[in-house]
Amino acid sequence: MADTVSALAARVHELLVANLTSPAAAAVPGQGVFASLARAFLGAPQGVDPAAGFHDVIARAAGLGPDSAWLVAAGHSGLAGMAFERGQSDQGLYHLNAAVSYGFNDCLALHGEALRPFHADPAFRNAYQRMVISPADLDEVTWAHREILLMSRDATRASVDNIGRLDTGISALPQAPLPTRVPNTPGVLVTRLELSAVQTALQRAAIKADTSRASGNVALDLVSDDWDFARARRDAWRADELDSHRQQAAAARAFVERPGVSTVPGPCPPLGSLIPPA
Repeated sequence: MADTVSALAARVHELLVANLTSPAAAAVPGQGVFASLARAFLGAPQGVDPAAGFHDVIARAAGLGPDSAWLVAAGHSGLAGMAFERGQSDQGLYHLNAAVSYGFNDCLALHGEALRPFHADPAFRNAYQRMVISPADLDEVTWAHREILLMSRDATRASVDNIGRLDTGISALPQAPLPTRVPNTPGVLVTRLELSAVQTALQRAAIKADTSRASGNVALDLVSDDWDFARARRDAWRADELDSHRQQAAAARAFVERPGVSTVPGPCPPLGSLIPPA
């Protein structure tokens, strides 16, 4: 089957999900919350080598022409993140520079706590200073980083709310809709894909955990002579109410462009001037 941009984007998405559930992700500030939740319920990825997958995507996307350059950037970005996680700074800087060359421009990501020690490194600064992004695109990138934190917090709260539930319902973790605007710089598609991967990892983890709880309740109901059906009904009603609130909150978090914001690409804000959402 011939490679296509959409097929390779789907491949990158799954590689990112697999990487989020890897043990190394827990060591990265900013990823620990959702990575640990995903690993707790999904386990480490089986038979998936994200590094080999990213290299494969880079090679295949490079043959598709300019429209797939952002996928090459996504592959190098993934490899850079993995290298920095492992303390392999030279490899991290190599792949970061390659990602920037192919359009990576998530300047907010380079302000994360794990990468601040590199701000004084001339090679890191050079890579950062080569990135370009429009104010409109930076708004979306900032929204995406904030949404990752908000959904991670939703997942944590949902896991706490589900403790002790006696009903057999399954609560899916709602997610904000991904933006559909045409970005001014294709690098924004990398950030959009990373957000989608976080959403998928958290949703899969939440569904798996809730399915396990519900199955356990079914088994207990079958063997117990004094199952509390009244409480189970109340738990189901309460869960439906919480699900509805979360769905409304997620829908309300949809990205909205600021009226009049510039769509002209330019240099990223000075290194050290951005504060990632917390």
